[in-house]
Amino acid sequence: MKERVYWIDYLRSFIILTVVIHHASLAYTTYAHFNKEAYILSTHPMVDVQRWIGFDAIVYFNDIFFMSLMFLISGFFVMSSIKRKGTRLFINDRIRRLFVPFIFGVTLIALLAYYPSYIYSHEDQNIFKYIADFLTIEFWPPGPAWFLWVLFVFNLIIVWTFPRLNVFLDRLGESLSALINRPFLLIAVWFQATWILYVPMRLLFGPDGWASLGPFDFQISRLFLYLGYFTLGTIVGTIPFEKGLLSDQSTFMRKWKLFIFLSLSTFCLLLLIDSPLKRLVHAGSISGFYSDLIYCSIFVASCVFSCAAYLTTSKAVFRRKMAVWDFITTNSFTLYLIHYVFIIWVQYVLLDYAFPALLKFLIVTLCSVALSLLISHFLHKSRITSRYL
Repeated sequence: MKERVYWIDYLRSFIILTVVIHHASLAYTTYAHFNKEAYILSTHPMVDVQRWIGFDAIVYFNDIFFMSLMFLISGFFVMSSIKRKGTRLFINDRIRRLFVPFIFGVTLIALLAYYPSYIYSHEDQNIFKYIADFLTIEFWPPGPAWFLWVLFVFNLIIVWTFPRLNVFLDRLGESLSALINRPFLLIAVWFQATWILYVPMRLLFGPDGWASLGPFDFQISRLFLYLGYFTLGTIVGTIPFEKGLLSDQSTFMRKWKLFIFLSLSTFCLLLLIDSPLKRLVHAGSISGFYSDLIYCSIFVASCVFSCAAYLTTSKAVFRRKMAVWDFITTNSFTLYLIHYVFIIWVQYVLLDYAFPALLKFLIVTLCSVALSLLISHFLHKSRITSRYL
């Protein structure tokens, strides 16, 4: 199996661009609020008075699936990499490519990113007071770098279990490949697994709670979900891509138009059903528990269909290599790592301007992507920094 598959790399790059769009939108949602006592308790580190309700839907749609899909894609090449490099070299590579960038991300990059939030909160530019507040009041927020340490730990789990589960994972991969021409059974299995991994945790801990030890943050309700999707990715990756679930012969991959429709329709259903469920609970027709159960089940369906839609559509759309996407792909990891700095700073600079929210969003997105890619391009020219990107 080839170590790289360009349409999967392009999909990963597209999702990272979606992450940038997601963060650029958060300052302009209608529900955004800012806590000046501790900006980490805000909906976003920078909040503008200009709002647009369309960003509410964009943010929620992305939040349902895009990090799950990132973990899924991240697992695709793990098994082949372990087999090719051996466990020791693989771990060394993961330390260099994930853990070292995480340390860099939660120190220098996070300090640069959150500084405007401190200035906006306290109307004070004192660096030393900012660092003290960053570590003691805000409890060392990592920003988007949280993904890197969680992914690093998931890689270690797979490495540790590899000698014990190698044959078992290969058999699971063969079982999944047997479903390539039974897409609806595959989706049913995928839905059931996602439901088990996510719904009990959400009902127990709520949808939004995070746990942290210093910069080591993770979303409690989604921990098993992300680990499950990463493991699913490693299982899919045990079979060569030209023969398995993601191959051209797969009926599942040819259903991309259907999955787009199901993704959008289940998301719309999720938006529409919230108020009726609340009215039924208020009227005593159903209990809050059953209301949550129904809502969470539709949430899971939206997650599954959206992941399937992005996977299948990307292969249908990216039929050949393209120079623009090659460039973005080369620099996508750095884009993910550093974009938050430009997102928050540009949002801060635009606070005093009475531009419409949509225009501000476009300025923030374009500036953040352009500056991040430019810096990444020069970092890749350095023999030192390129080893970690």
